[in-house]
Amino acid sequence: MLVRLRGWLFQWGPAVAWMGAIFFVSSQSSLPQAPDTLLDLILKKGLHMAAYGVLAGLFCRALSGHPMRLRAGMSWLLAVLYAASDEYHQTFVPGRHGQLMDLGFDGLGALIALWLVWRWERRRASSADACPDTHKGAVPHPADPSISD
Repeated sequence: MLVRLRGWLFQWGPAVAWMGAIFFVSSQSSLPQAPDTLLDLILKKGLHMAAYGVLAGLFCRALSGHPMRLRAGMSWLLAVLYAASDEYHQTFVPGRHGQLMDLGFDGLGALIALWLVWRWERRRASSADACPDTHKGAVPHPADPSISD
């Protein structure tokens, strides 16, 4: 039981923690603003993309062990569903408004991040094929649930 919980936390804990951070920021009635309106817009939309890009990447990490297409599709869907729930949540926060445009930026950020993960994994796989002995003797991370007690 404890090993399974530790495994779940190792897999899903970072994504859940990141979701909590997004929820905390979304719960704030007001956020700092840049002095220039255009700069403020660019920064906020960029942060939307980055936040949901990280979330999609963490979902993809949590779903490791599945084919990349399935992981990417599920990760994108989970990130966009969370983004939609976050925009809805903002409609209840005084001074905040859920916006469909923000949801679009969130989905785009998740898509870009997953494309980067896909490229990185392809590059890593092709270099591992070129040098098959490179990863022999690698030391696993101590929190890895595959390590038995």
